[in-house]
Amino acid sequence: MKTITVLSGKGGVGKSSLTASLAVLMADKHKIVAADCDVDAPNLALVLGVEEKDMELVERVKTSERARIIREKCTKCQECLDSCNFGALTWDDDLNLPVINKFLCTGCGSCTLACPERAIELETIETASIYVGETEYGFPIVSGQLYLGESGSGQVVNAVKIWASEIAEAFNAEYMIVDSAAGIGCPVITSVRGSDYVVLITEPTPAAFSDLKRAIEVVNHFNIPHGVVINRSDINSKFTDKIEEYFYDNDIPLLGKILYNRHFVDALVNLKPIVVFEPGLTKIFHEILEKVIQQMDFN
Repeated sequence: MKTITVLSGKGGVGKSSLTASLAVLMADKHKIVAADCDVDAPNLALVLGVEEKDMELVERVKTSERARIIREKCTKCQECLDSCNFGALTWDDDLNLPVINKFLCTGCGSCTLACPERAIELETIETASIYVGETEYGFPIVSGQLYLGESGSGQVVNAVKIWASEIAEAFNAEYMIVDSAAGIGCPVITSVRGSDYVVLITEPTPAAFSDLKRAIEVVNHFNIPHGVVINRSDINSKFTDKIEEYFYDNDIPLLGKILYNRHFVDALVNLKPIVVFEPGLTKIFHEILEKVIQQMDFN
């Protein structure tokens, strides 16, 4: 099985729309599995028309630790209060005990060392859930959801990819297509690592281009073949020319240019990939997909 990861440095440039349309087209000829690795804000399932109620919970992930007060051991000495550099420990006058703010506690363990009575311990906590659903286009999707205020998104992405790989192996899938988070952080690095090809997407704006170049650095670090799609390429033709010149100078394949089209928004509102909602746009996505597969085979 080969893995194709779709990545954008900047959010909002059409990454999930591109992923969904490529997945639908690939599923016409190949067995595939889709993985939404944007675990902080997953929405690939929605773009593919799979709502939350249709997703099956398959795993609760524990990736972090948090401090816990053992009340019966606490002597109310308050020595723990100054030990937390994150302000997670405060004194509750009503309880006459220290309390821990779960959104501020990082599980560093300094309070456990500061407490002379060993009345604070670290416990492993549940930080995310993994879901599996079936799309109407004949392929499964695996999605992760990090809980509010929790950390460990990179580990959750890894869990999503493991589930997707196991499902793919079960029915001999030929491809896994991954919708990465935007940016260059831990979830992106985990999404990209191990990929056979990365499709980057950008738009002709200075912010998107700047973020794209940083994303390319991540991909180059792992020495993964890649190409770029320019979305809404006609909103700033001069800047599009500048981006294309950068690709030429750096030997980066241009996979395709997608013109601005209001139907992209309509497709999202109706929970449909754009190639399904507006079949007239299928050609450009077919061309992008053909170039991706050709370059994967070449490499």
